[in-house]
Amino acid sequence: MGEFLDVALGFPTALFSFLLVVVIGYWALVLFGAVGIDENAETEAGDGAGFLSGIGLGGLPSTVALSVLIVVAWFVSLVGSVLLDRTGWSGALAVLLPIALLLVALGAAWIATRLLARPLRHFFQAEPPVSRNAFVGQVCVIRTGLVSVDFGQAEVTAADGSSAVIQVRQASADALGAGSLALIYDYDADREFFWVLPVGATGDPDYHPHGPKDH
Repeated sequence: MGEFLDVALGFPTALFSFLLVVVIGYWALVLFGAVGIDENAETEAGDGAGFLSGIGLGGLPSTVALSVLIVVAWFVSLVGSVLLDRTGWSGALAVLLPIALLLVALGAAWIATRLLARPLRHFFQAEPPVSRNAFVGQVCVIRTGLVSVDFGQAEVTAADGSSAVIQVRQASADALGAGSLALIYDYDADREFFWVLPVGATGDPDYHPHGPKDH
């Protein structure tokens, strides 16, 4: 135990030992729900601003990448320090070898983290947002008492199973009330609402109260 503490608190392992304590504390807080994981992964290619992307560790949240980097560097430094102590080097080598070990530990940690990043990236890739145009052609459920040219809301289910409440309008005078099914046939990007028709209606989808819409 004494040898372990001497090595863990000696150069160069002590540099990583302090960071390791921070890493353990952070993940303990994550485990108990006190903080959340930063899920904003830097892109693999990077945009010139991401440090991790610049050294080939993009695609992972910074907290995950740095945690792996620190743990591996600490372990390599610890093992290397034990081996160096047992060789009994003295003189200039006793100064130069720990510095070389520091560089080796950083290099090994970078290689190991880069290798581990490849299979882990797909767990942290952000899902592209659902395009509102993807709702066109789907059936929605009206959630308001009526739908007119000026008012209306409905609930629609996306392809991934999630539901969304959207603004809807209808040009016809057909009765659409809460619980009615309606077909989404167009999206007005300027006013951010969807045009709907009652399911089975024979109205003209190209008719709009403010004039015909160009497609």
